[in-house]
Amino acid sequence: MQKQNRKIFFQTIIILLIILIPFSGYSWGITGHRVVAKIAQNHLTRKAQREIKNLIGKESLAEWANWPDFIKSDTTNTWKHTSKWHYVNVASGLEKENYIKALTSLQGENLYSQIIEMKNQLANKSLSKEQRRIALIFLVHLVGDLHQPLHIGRQEDLGGNKIKLTWFNQPSNLHEVWDDKLVNFQQYSFTEYASTLDILKKSQVKEIQNTSLEDWFYESYSIANKIYAQAPDGSKLSYRYNYIFVNDLNNQLLKGGLRLAKILNEVFN
Repeated sequence: MQKQNRKIFFQTIIILLIILIPFSGYSWGITGHRVVAKIAQNHLTRKAQREIKNLIGKESLAEWANWPDFIKSDTTNTWKHTSKWHYVNVASGLEKENYIKALTSLQGENLYSQIIEMKNQLANKSLSKEQRRIALIFLVHLVGDLHQPLHIGRQEDLGGNKIKLTWFNQPSNLHEVWDDKLVNFQQYSFTEYASTLDILKKSQVKEIQNTSLEDWFYESYSIANKIYAQAPDGSKLSYRYNYIFVNDLNNQLLKGGLRLAKILNEVFN
């Protein structure tokens, strides 16, 4: 009975937060995180599927993919410490070797450190089921954040939040465009989007997966530099911007899903 009550409580919180919280300003928005989670679920081994079902029941990864953003509005401050888990800041303009050195030398909790920590917690069967379930949910979300390039953006402009511009003549900022507007402009549901992207051969999937976590961060960092160069403060973005970046957008969503699957399969197999 206690287990069922806890499940009902979490489901109720999610429903209320979906109703009450504005979606802009969250990494990949609602749709993007679900696309990443759906693609990952498509590539799980049977053992990983069983282990994940044991932690979250019949619910899909996509249903929980946005929960770490929803809880940012928790007024009890229970989750306040997790806000810094969603991004990482390293000086711009670094070559790969220096970037990775700077990334791995960062002090305190950040997106890089917490992906590693959540993976370790999920793999640690001495922890409670609830602790491992929370670690799973955060891992799903944080790997999505990693592949949103402006979560690897500049500290001085808060990952593009301070870069004011217009999107189809509507006031916005660069971070919001990448979190939400560019994804939604494609006019897909998350299941449609995942199906559209998830069409690679097994050899291509392995090529995307078989690089390191640090490589993935550097990829996003490099794309972020490209994004900054194309949209200075005051830019007016519309169709041409989508034309320039839709391939980067789609690749990052796909890579996020495939690499999340790799991490989860490693944990459970």
